[in-house]
Amino acid sequence: MQIEDAKKKEGKEVSIAAWIHRKRESGGIVFAVIRDQTGIIQVAVKKDKVDSKSWKAATDTTVESSVKVSGSVKKDERAPTGYELEVTKFQNVNIAEPYPITEYQSTELLLDKRHLWLRSIKMINVMRARAYVFRYAREFFDKRGFYEVTPPIITTAGGETGANMFSLNYFGEKAYLTESSQLYAEVMEFALGFIYSFVPSFRAENSRTPKHLAEYWHLEPEMPYYDNEDAMKLEEKLVSSIANKLAEKHADILRELKVDPQSLLKVKPPFERITYEKAIEILNEHGMKKKWGDDFGVEDEKALTEDKEKPIFVHSWPREIKPFYMPINEKDTRTVASADMLAPHGHGEIIGSGEREWRLDKLLERMHEVEQSRGVKFNMKNYEWWLDLRKYGSIPHTGFGMGMERLIKWLLNLDHIRDAIPFPRMSNRLYP
Repeated sequence: MQIEDAKKKEGKEVSIAAWIHRKRESGGIVFAVIRDQTGIIQVAVKKDKVDSKSWKAATDTTVESSVKVSGSVKKDERAPTGYELEVTKFQNVNIAEPYPITEYQSTELLLDKRHLWLRSIKMINVMRARAYVFRYAREFFDKRGFYEVTPPIITTAGGETGANMFSLNYFGEKAYLTESSQLYAEVMEFALGFIYSFVPSFRAENSRTPKHLAEYWHLEPEMPYYDNEDAMKLEEKLVSSIANKLAEKHADILRELKVDPQSLLKVKPPFERITYEKAIEILNEHGMKKKWGDDFGVEDEKALTEDKEKPIFVHSWPREIKPFYMPINEKDTRTVASADMLAPHGHGEIIGSGEREWRLDKLLERMHEVEQSRGVKFNMKNYEWWLDLRKYGSIPHTGFGMGMERLIKWLLNLDHIRDAIPFPRMSNRLYP
């Protein structure tokens, strides 16, 4: 039986398989706090209430030993969760060696021992929340008739330049780990209509900010006949839905992580929308000294969102800093039809979205413009299959990409994105 269920069996005999979280001895009693994936409960093993075999097992057990315990559940306000198990039988499944993680440890040690640190109460709750966030994201799209598709991770189409991608030797041919599934998602959109992919993406950026990972989970939908405004409306519904469900169904997890569920219940559409030009004005009022064409860094995003209770959109970005596949706005040709969603309190960008240039001639013009202005060279052979989409029944469409770990970082108010994923891959971290 799981601990969460056992707490509902007051006065009854239960059996629990768990791990030792803490242990202390006092006279003829061994007090231990045991844990499983659902929580913790204190157990009391009294020498005069158990057989000699159980008593020896209880005194021999160590932190992180796996155990099986049986006993009756009673309320006890002195216990950590208000319940205690009066043990009648105690068995060690595997006695752990001295545990290398103690109360105060460096970040580097916790990363080196990540395979063990994931057992901590904090990380268990983060990983539980992560699983629910993934579930609710899929539910959102499934209920709206989207098809989930599975694009390849290995590709020859290197985004804009391939400069921020991991390359590999694919049987003698140069290939990359994908930085986005967008190009392949567009193919499936023309076959299935509303679709989304939900797979890892990879970025070879030598960045050590609290919001960057080299490998992360990327949710990327594509929507036929949507424009930028349609996409923003869908995005705010998506993020609100996930935040609200997490607060409504898992307030216990949030409280364990010191997040007020009410703060996530406040996340409702519509979200504030400002132009990039307006964002520059706001940043300069904060003394940031930004000019047209500058991208936003961690401090810029913090200045724009530190006093917000829900995400905001920054839209209509300069054409010179956005990807080649975004169409130029007709009303302001300095900009493209794009929008970024920034999370509150400086947690940064969680969604990047934009319309897709669906006219072949305009797309080729944009690719040429990027080559000229940024000094890059597209290998057009690698894009022939994708350009074909614009030759055979092309349609207007829009899509976006949401970094799931960035979303989780904000929802759980984590200090660093590394704690939003089980085994973080960063520029300075590959082990374990």
